[in-house]
Amino acid sequence: MNIATLPAAEGADTFCEGALLLPVHGVRGGEAYAVQDWVAEEVPVALEFNGISHAVMLATPLDLEDFALGFSLGEGILDAAHELYAVEIAPSDLGITVRLQVSSAAFTRLKQRRRTIAGRTGCGLCGTESLAHVSRELPVLGDAVALERQAIARAMSQFQSLQTLQQATGAVHAAAWCSAEGEVMWLREDVGRHNALDKLIGALASNDVDASTGFIAVTSRASFEMVQKTAMAGVPLLAAVSAPTSFAVATAERARLTLVGFARKDDLAVYSHPGRVTTTAGQASTPTGRRAH
Repeated sequence: MNIATLPAAEGADTFCEGALLLPVHGVRGGEAYAVQDWVAEEVPVALEFNGISHAVMLATPLDLEDFALGFSLGEGILDAAHELYAVEIAPSDLGITVRLQVSSAAFTRLKQRRRTIAGRTGCGLCGTESLAHVSRELPVLGDAVALERQAIARAMSQFQSLQTLQQATGAVHAAAWCSAEGEVMWLREDVGRHNALDKLIGALASNDVDASTGFIAVTSRASFEMVQKTAMAGVPLLAAVSAPTSFAVATAERARLTLVGFARKDDLAVYSHPGRVTTTAGQASTPTGRRAH
């Protein structure tokens, strides 16, 4: 069979942060081809707190300072961003070590509930030592202004144009914080949906964003842990493009968080605390094209 040498994938002649340009062979329209294409990076990322190794995650090596802060807040290791004193990124042949210097109070909390997490997967519980460690105390979210259904649709419609790494590789998830009007203001990408959310939460915390005034949208299903992280960040609504799990719904009910699934175009399904979403008929607003941070 003759193999055609196709031009590099669109944009392959420019640098794509978070991806590697690799040779790819395949078949298209019945014809074999060879091309250089972008493949999303996935590397082991070890998190060390005050010199003690705590977790090893597989992640895209972008926005790792945000990741470290968001993970620490979402896991309850830090109560607030000011308890993180410094972050050092140390690449090696084996992966990347992120060294965090945290307050003595935070380090004490970590030692009291320490667990080893290796390669967290979709369940989000790998390394959890007992059932008592699964569901921790969550803040009970207060009342928030009801969002128009069109605001959620508007936010979802902006994802494709804002996900630069996804456009190049087709392999990553995104999490975005959106204004109450549905404008995507902050967005982070990663091969792991939990990691993308951690990065987003870290970015919001480090930039002193009042996250309670908007909502979070994600390009994945909604797991219970994503609900936990959203609640810990004080965000009253999580909208996912796919389905939630029953544990996610139960966790959202407990935290008084509004959980939305199947948010696609003008459609959505509200699984908990529906009073925060108006479901009147109408068309989604046209995106303004503002780029996320």
